Amino acid sequence: MVIVDNYVSRIEETCGEEKNFIVILKYERKDEAIKKILQKAKMEKSVASVIFDLNFKGFAIRAYANGKIIFKNLRDKNVLMDVLSELLTE
Repeated sequence: MVIVDNYVSRIEETCGEEKNFIVILKYERKDEAIKKILQKAKMEKSVASVIFDLNFKGFAIRAYANGKIIFKNLRDKNVLMDVLSELLTE
């Protein structure tokens, strides 16, 4: 997961029935990471190029231009890491 470590500052897990993960990107690499994600994921909706609702292989993702990304309804952290590495590799 070296690629993920280059871009991700921290990962938080939400409480509740639905398992969501909040990924905070490193400030100095956030623009590069968001650009890669936008190239690979399908854009469903965008609000003023600040908030992006995306879909990647059936996973719902909400990305913010400030470097915060919410992954919705994932089974566990291993799935999150697999999705992140696919999105962030060249």
